[in-house]
Amino acid sequence: MENFLKNNAADLEVLKIDEEVSAKYEAGKLLKKHPEKIVILNNVKGYDIPVISGICNTREKIAKSLGCTVNEIIHKIIIATENPKKVVNFDNLDKYNSSKADLSKIPVLTHYKRDGGAYITSGVIFARDPETGVQNASIHRMLVLGKDKLVVRIVPRNLYTYFQKCEKLGRDLDIAIAIGMDPSTLLSSTTSIPIDHDEMEVANAFKNGNLKLYNCEENDLKVPEAEIIFEGKILAGEREKEGPFVDLTDTYDIVREEPVIHLSKMHLKDNAMYHAILPAGYEHKLLQGLPQEPRIFNAVKNTVPTVKNVVLTEGGCCWLHAAIAIEKQTQGDGKNVIMAALAAHPSLKHAVVVDNDINIFNPQDLEYAIATRVKGDDDIIIIPKARGSTLDPAALPDGTTTKVGVDATKILGKEEKFERVSLSE
Repeated sequence: MENFLKNNAADLEVLKIDEEVSAKYEAGKLLKKHPEKIVILNNVKGYDIPVISGICNTREKIAKSLGCTVNEIIHKIIIATENPKKVVNFDNLDKYNSSKADLSKIPVLTHYKRDGGAYITSGVIFARDPETGVQNASIHRMLVLGKDKLVVRIVPRNLYTYFQKCEKLGRDLDIAIAIGMDPSTLLSSTTSIPIDHDEMEVANAFKNGNLKLYNCEENDLKVPEAEIIFEGKILAGEREKEGPFVDLTDTYDIVREEPVIHLSKMHLKDNAMYHAILPAGYEHKLLQGLPQEPRIFNAVKNTVPTVKNVVLTEGGCCWLHAAIAIEKQTQGDGKNVIMAALAAHPSLKHAVVVDNDINIFNPQDLEYAIATRVKGDDDIIIIPKARGSTLDPAALPDGTTTKVGVDATKILGKEEKFERVSLSE
């Protein structure tokens, strides 16, 4: 993270706040006031460690970390996930300041008034499959229960599978938690890859083979450079209440019984900063939603090879709304794209398909396409009683909802009626 800030200092808008702020509510309010800036809180009451937020809260920052343009992000992710690079650079944690784990020294924020407590929101958990030994990295929210105790929300994916295997064997799952990583490495931990693949090999592809991993001291896990690294275990057979927590849709998730983490060691960089991701902020939305865009792109490409780009829009929480740009070749392309997109990302609620002259990153351009190229009875598809996202407040408790597809493409053979004069003259 430090290198990213230094290398892009001329282009990044960084707001440094030196006034004393409280980690409970006050810091969160400040972060909410500056949704697209990198904010550094240098004086968090009761702590020596500053808070940083917003390193991934715009597509432009993510593009900088990947060395590409915003339009190229989706292709950069596809290339890296399809061509991972094995990591060959390893080191020990000698340069870190190591001690017994103590969360009371870390300025973990309580973001909103109904939150279950202070939440770690940028922590990437590293663990190994107890059967295959494959390492996984994934972001999880973690509620602080004590100096060395957390409760973690785990959904049925890789880490959940590893922990279930360990519980059946009657043993704890060794983990490491990294907080404050380089943006491209953080992004790699959110990518959708097969369960027998390692996200750090995707990160290494982003870094052209130059990623270095560090050997943990109490287990065989390998973690990337980060501001703060914890070692510990997810405890077999233990559960605690987790929540409430503000999720992507800016609404509260429910309280559940979730697994408990016991931390043993803590490793801090010199002048370490704590990375806080504001729940429901742009950084939260982009990191969770942006890696789903390649899945949609690839599924659509199998149906309409002339797809140009896909975006899960920030206004749609980077989860519920997609805009897809295509080069239309047959009159039914738009409808086929809608069906492919809805199938590729089951949480998707509304999909809009547009021509390539529409900038899908611009909400006004998308609205223009809907306003001038949609005839409701011909171009809107409604699919009732479909499985959607449990995060959607309008859906039934199991996620059942009504999905809508909008074909906002030009009518073939009548393109001149839709020509945008401002773009052609």
